[in-house]
Amino acid sequence: MKNSTLLKVLGSLAVLGLAASIAGLGTFATFTSSTSASQSISSGTVSIALGATGAPTNRLTVNATNIVPGDTMQRSVDLTSSSSDPLGSVSLTTSAAPSSLLDTDATNGLQMTITACSVPWTEAGTSPAFTYTCSGSQSTVVTTRAVVGSNIALAGLNALTSANSTDHLRVTLTLPATAGNTFQGLTSTISYAFTGTQRTATNR
Repeated sequence: MKNSTLLKVLGSLAVLGLAASIAGLGTFATFTSSTSASQSISSGTVSIALGATGAPTNRLTVNATNIVPGDTMQRSVDLTSSSSDPLGSVSLTTSAAPSSLLDTDATNGLQMTITACSVPWTEAGTSPAFTYTCSGSQSTVVTTRAVVGSNIALAGLNALTSANSTDHLRVTLTLPATAGNTFQGLTSTISYAFTGTQRTATNR
């Protein structure tokens, strides 16, 4: 009995040893293959700017005083985009502080129109009574509307079709002839904030 049991144990150990040997052989016989790739990704930029303040490329800071019904104020400004792609949209938000009937009366208060010229505007007159003519082609960017508004879309700009571009704009403010005596002696300070928005997302 003892010899039989001993033989069974030895036989089991032999089988286990053989299995371990086979497993060991499998570990050193693995085939492998590898490959790799790298990809460079860079993000775009959205960047817009106005022309030099006080120059014909940005007259928006030039004040107007003693206006009366029927008066018109013209100011030129260049809007430059150095964005990496054409922009999806450009908008303008105007606000007033201090505020008065000049900007709160949407009908009889100040009215704004924005026009673009394909070349720089030709400036005439002396400050602040500037006037501008266009020797190229003109297009309407903002049709006549109340001076104060939020996210006013600017149409037909070069910045919407070209990554690097300049739009030559003329902002015209008019106090309608219908403005009555309640508009005398008022003051409003108009601020202009331009916003450029990226193009629509797509596959790249």
